[in-house]
Amino acid sequence: MAHSEIPTTQKWKEIVATFLKLGLTAYGGPAIMGIMQTELQERRQWVTKERFMEGLTLVNMLPGAAATQLGIYLGYMRGGWWGGLLAGLCFVLPAFFIMLALTLFYAAFGATPLLQGALYGLGPVVLGIFLVAIYRMGRTALTNIPKITIAIVAALLLIYSPLDIVTILAVAGGTGVSLFHSKKLGILVICTIFALISAAYFATDAPSIHLSNSISTTVTPQAPGLLNVGWFFFKVGTFSFGGGLTLIAFIQAQVVDQYHWLTHQEFIDGLALGQFTPGPILMLSSYVGYKIAGIIGAAVGALAIFLPSFIIMLSVLPVLERFRNLRWMKAAMQGIAPAVIGVLTVSILQLAPHAVPDLTAGAIFCGTVIAMLAWRLATMKLLFLGALIGIIRNRWFSLPGLR
Repeated sequence: MAHSEIPTTQKWKEIVATFLKLGLTAYGGPAIMGIMQTELQERRQWVTKERFMEGLTLVNMLPGAAATQLGIYLGYMRGGWWGGLLAGLCFVLPAFFIMLALTLFYAAFGATPLLQGALYGLGPVVLGIFLVAIYRMGRTALTNIPKITIAIVAALLLIYSPLDIVTILAVAGGTGVSLFHSKKLGILVICTIFALISAAYFATDAPSIHLSNSISTTVTPQAPGLLNVGWFFFKVGTFSFGGGLTLIAFIQAQVVDQYHWLTHQEFIDGLALGQFTPGPILMLSSYVGYKIAGIIGAAVGALAIFLPSFIIMLSVLPVLERFRNLRWMKAAMQGIAPAVIGVLTVSILQLAPHAVPDLTAGAIFCGTVIAMLAWRLATMKLLFLGALIGIIRNRWFSLPGLR
């Protein structure tokens, strides 16, 4: 049967099975997107590398949970609107139930050596998967000197300038239009972007300031309820850019430092559980919701933070399909795709000290990269081996005389 002749219902069943597996086994926040590239683009060939890069570019320019949005994108490409909805739901739901179970277990028993060891081994494996995915996507996106230059400049701007990811990608899009379509139009786009940045900087009602003020005026830190939890996480999912790690930093600043819903230690504990939970890293919202309002709070927190991603993606994708073949859009994508590689490379550098804290973790990391490049091992096997090595190491060093 030809690829195009597969019945839609069979595609939906494939999407459900695939994303339930990803939701149960895929770890690592940004690295999940690398797992999707390996499993769905390279192995199953649901989309071409070019279309995968388009999806990766899109989710990096939109607010919300990037990994979940990329899953919705791939499901949409495979099975239409319902395929996108099924992909998103099947990716998020396993993570919610696992996170809830871990939260209940942790509330009853606290941290265990088994959990700590598995987390230690998963970190470098996740980073290795992420690095290999960036390398493979880079071979498609960085095909000439101008595109390599865009990637390098995007990385440097993210590190050394106050510009955020969305602005950097927008400027890269204007640069792409200038280089690959119309110089005059590209320069106009770039000038317009910087004019908007300047206006936002000097305006007292800039969107980010308005978001912060609106949250602080509607939330009562002393006695937050379900409405407070839901409204806060819905705003985070709707207005926060930069992917899961950026949103985690924002959540920490608000729920710990500003609202005092959680202590610093409680938040760190939640991050640890989030790292041990497969699926999107923003499932941390269910932990926060549980700490505030129990199981119902966990459900409200998770629903509120992911709902905007579903609304945005399932509204944007039908429109994107109509515009993607326009010459100026193709040129913009040629500028944005290399910038995405530069931004993701910076993410690798930021994660490395935490994921590879010592020589043992470094060896796991190197082994993961070699295994993926030389033998193309399945990511699930690598994640399982990493967790197992971490548990063995943790037990070995806990033995008397080896501490």
